[in-house]
Amino acid sequence: MTTPRLPDGWTVRPDPRTWRVDGGATWIGGSPPRVLRLSAAARRHLVGPELVVADATTAALARLLSDAGVAHPVPSPVDAPGPADVTVVVPVKDRTDELDRLLAAVRATAPGVGIVVVDDGSADPAATEAVVERHGGRVVRHRTSRGPSAGRNTGARAGAAPVIAFLDSDVVPEQGWLETLLGHLGDPAVGVVAPRIAAWSHGGPENAVTRYERRRSSLDLGERPAPVTARSRVAYVPSAALVVRREAFGDGFREDMPVAEDVDLVWRIAAAGWRLRYEPAARVAHEHRAAVRAWLGRKAFYGTGAAPLARQHPRRVPPVALAPWTAGAVTLLGVQRRWSTAAAGVVTLVATARLARGLRKPGEPWAVWRQRWHIADIQRQRRAIADTLTGPAPLAAVLAPWGLGGALWQAAGALTRHWWPAAALGAIVSRRVRRALLLAAVAEGLADWLRFRDPGAGPLDALAHLAAHRADDVAYGAGLWWGAWRHRTLAPLLPDLSGKGPDA
Repeated sequence: MTTPRLPDGWTVRPDPRTWRVDGGATWIGGSPPRVLRLSAAARRHLVGPELVVADATTAALARLLSDAGVAHPVPSPVDAPGPADVTVVVPVKDRTDELDRLLAAVRATAPGVGIVVVDDGSADPAATEAVVERHGGRVVRHRTSRGPSAGRNTGARAGAAPVIAFLDSDVVPEQGWLETLLGHLGDPAVGVVAPRIAAWSHGGPENAVTRYERRRSSLDLGERPAPVTARSRVAYVPSAALVVRREAFGDGFREDMPVAEDVDLVWRIAAAGWRLRYEPAARVAHEHRAAVRAWLGRKAFYGTGAAPLARQHPRRVPPVALAPWTAGAVTLLGVQRRWSTAAAGVVTLVATARLARGLRKPGEPWAVWRQRWHIADIQRQRRAIADTLTGPAPLAAVLAPWGLGGALWQAAGALTRHWWPAAALGAIVSRRVRRALLLAAVAEGLADWLRFRDPGAGPLDALAHLAAHRADDVAYGAGLWWGAWRHRTLAPLLPDLSGKGPDA
């Protein structure tokens, strides 16, 4: 599809973690990280802390920055649909108490929406219908259970509103959630927008599982907004709370996928040319599982979805994605010998030098990967990239170790999550594998705790978090291997060492 321009009045703000140097000419950020250099003509439009779209030129520049993830659009009522343009679709089987709680929250936070509840074979359909009627919705019934994907598709077909808001029965939307999300749909290029799914607090005591899920739920994608793209910081958004433009919905959820059907849907929508946004300013609470057995079962269930995803979306779900030189350096460090550690240092130094040389052009000592696209070219290309940084050697000295650190982090995560069954077997016969696995398990787990800990949390909390984090990984990895076996594919277990993006 041809990307439509952003409307006048839209605003984009730089991500707080975007590094702007060289007088604002060079931007470093996004996910995966990239280096962007803007032409002088483009920089003239970036006078203040944000960019306001006023014409085709600023619209193209705003699109570039938001697509790259170095800046984010501010939800705007300009040209945005309203609640009357929305149908809320809820698939449910039994769970009338949770459904009642959800619909009450929907009516309190978005009173103008239509509501369609798909009863997916409940044991007591009259009870479900009574709850829905009390909140002014309507029920579509499956006589036998066909699964949540079929329920969502049935609900979507039952309405004609231009926007569909999918909500699961175990969520509770918070005030302002829909208005904020609809603000993104004022951009005609955005087909999907999702809120942050945070833990629902009912005021009761926490246990180790609920505490960990509050911090590290697979549904909670963090406090930073982002474009949604494969192999990025926000690679998917869950269907527990998802707002979709009907025009982008297409054939809907795949009903033969009991898990990861939401990831499949958003990737298909993205492949069709739509933009997808994650907006944490909109919040929907989720009632996480509290029982250990149910929690681990859900993690393993999620893991089984990697195999069908890898088959349907090649190169989008590798356990690690590394450039060849970082893969070589990590492998040498894994050998755990003095000579191999020294060799890894040499590889990093060589990569730094080659990067610094690549950042130069003859006659232009401070230009790197530079394509001279000015504003007229930006409008044609929908890009304004001229990748560079002032001083190729200093830039290379930052980017190369940064790349190696990211590679080590990925490797530690894969060793303890995706590859742990193979690593555990290797640890039985190899002291070096045992040492690497133990180091990865402890170091990555403690680093994860430091990142997500509550203020004032102490050593006992760190140990509990470490244990829960490793249990999460073991369950997910077990499900991943089981799914790979069932689908007879190694695709979700194989690393991508090409150093290229998924569409290369």
